[in-house]
Amino acid sequence: MSTSTSIRIDQTLYDQARSEAVSEHRTIAGQIEYWAKVGRAALDNPDLPVSFIAESLASLAESRAEATDFVPRSRRA
Repeated sequence: MSTSTSIRIDQTLYDQARSEAVSEHRTIAGQIEYWAKVGRAALDNPDLPVSFIAESLASLAESRAEATDFVPRSRRA
């Protein structure tokens, strides 16, 4: 179960989150949570590119039912 907590953030950050949230189809809170997850993972894994971290988190969020199986090139017809 998810709980919510109110926090104060800089108005500029809020405005940036609102703008990004619209283009990413997220809520403002969801956008800030996403940035926090990517930032935390980036700090925990400084040798990985941020783009790789963001794509990995997106992959983990995808439904496994919609995933396609990996087929090595050597087994393709």
